[in-house]
Amino acid sequence: MTALAEKIYNEVLDLPTDERLSLLDKLLHVITIPAPADIETAWLKESHKRLADIRSGKTQTVSGEAVFQEINERFQK
Repeated sequence: MTALAEKIYNEVLDLPTDERLSLLDKLLHVITIPAPADIETAWLKESHKRLADIRSGKTQTVSGEAVFQEINERFQK
């Protein structure tokens, strides 16, 4: 850990728990959430894959009506 990181760490220890948790949440968000452009690229890639699967017959579509009917049947039991 760099000297700056060590200094920040020690200062964070002096914060109240709720502020430490808030800081942790912000840091995790920055580390784990992909940039919006990355998300858009991933969804575009996925949508092209799904369309190719449908066109090739690898995947069959199901109507929204059939999906909701199945959901209703499952929850009415």
